[in-house]
Amino acid sequence: MIMSRRKRKEKREVEINNKILEQVNSIKYLGIIFHGKITFRDHVNYIEEKCTKLIFTLSKSAKVTRGLKHKTLKITYTGGILPLILYGAPVWKSVLDNTSYKATLLRIQRIINIKIAKAYRTVSNEALCVITGLTPINIKIEETAKYYECIKGYEKLIDREMGAKYWTHPANSVKITEGQEDSKHTIQVYTDGSKGEHRIGSGIQIFTDSNITDMKKYRLNWQSSNNQAEQLAILKAL
Repeated sequence: MIMSRRKRKEKREVEINNKILEQVNSIKYLGIIFHGKITFRDHVNYIEEKCTKLIFTLSKSAKVTRGLKHKTLKITYTGGILPLILYGAPVWKSVLDNTSYKATLLRIQRIINIKIAKAYRTVSNEALCVITGLTPINIKIEETAKYYECIKGYEKLIDREMGAKYWTHPANSVKITEGQEDSKHTIQVYTDGSKGEHRIGSGIQIFTDSNITDMKKYRLNWQSSNNQAEQLAILKAL
């Protein structure tokens, strides 16, 4: 196989022990099919064919009203079908840039999602992923490729779990600046809201030239939140 992106087909004869090797357009190496045009079209088609056959065989025992239940089908997908799709994903993840290849992979997941959710064919794939709780396959492929880059050290700026003893103390990370700005306004309004064990309320105090000129109090329903009390005070002040 000759790997090239040129449109014109190149034919070269290679001999080993006086025998001419047959030139092919694609080759399977370590479970991944490489195409001569440096694409993974054949590999995506191979995944689709293999997974579709497995899903249709499984569907004989997964009818809408009988057969395998949701949990069993979900375990079968995550343990049997998903590894087939994700195998070698860091190598061929670039196929997601092609709309056609991406749609092919989503179509595979959609078929099994319909079986897991026991839904109609008219339900969208996004809704099926929400119902079944499965990550869309295109995001899963990117996640797998990113994880591979992280564990191999290709990506250094990643979030890692850190023990409590390594956490930064708030006193060292938060900086509080105290100061008082000169204000030319003669009227100042202060609002507050508070929630106790059985009561919740909010209040307003209005100062004119540093003297209290008015004060308001409001009581809310006990089911209200402290945030609602704060917002009510601001609203009444306005």
